[in-house]
Amino acid sequence: MNRRELLKFIAAATGTAMIGGSTLLAGCARNGSVPNSTFSAQDILLLDEVAETIVPRTDTPGAKDAEVGAFMTVMVNDVYTPEEQTIFHQGLPQIDAASQAEFGRDFLQLSQEQRHALVSQLDKEALAYTQQQADPHYFTMIKQLTLFGFFTSKVGANEVLRYVAIPGRYDGCAPYKKGDRAWATQ
Repeated sequence: MNRRELLKFIAAATGTAMIGGSTLLAGCARNGSVPNSTFSAQDILLLDEVAETIVPRTDTPGAKDAEVGAFMTVMVNDVYTPEEQTIFHQGLPQIDAASQAEFGRDFLQLSQEQRHALVSQLDKEALAYTQQQADPHYFTMIKQLTLFGFFTSKVGANEVLRYVAIPGRYDGCAPYKKGDRAWATQ
């Protein structure tokens, strides 16, 4: 799976184009006029736990194994516009607000089942929002960065996808067995 295919996959999974995707495809860093946002250790912990709910550890590594929370902070600071950064930062407290409203506790205090229920609810809310608004929903950003960060990490590419750093010969008809993992390239 190359970068463009991954961006298409993420767009299909979240119902909108990859936020900041044009910067990713161009391979260029921002010109420095965008001030970096600061993330607290608590923010990174929250992002890791939300990401782990989206891509949980099973018999393969999860999002926390790929340190997706820290990855998100870099992407928000380096790729997102100031407006997108603001949306992202304003969304973090909304996760705990939604958790408080639904379960009476902050997200980090929820059981795995409650976290999954809340993330599913936020995902539905984000999809409905995206269909009616031009600006992105904060949860769409989190979900996109989780998928992008995980599947482009060493852990995601090597232990979840089938990765060949330097492929050998061309084989236009490679055998496929039901349950085989997809291929990855970096």
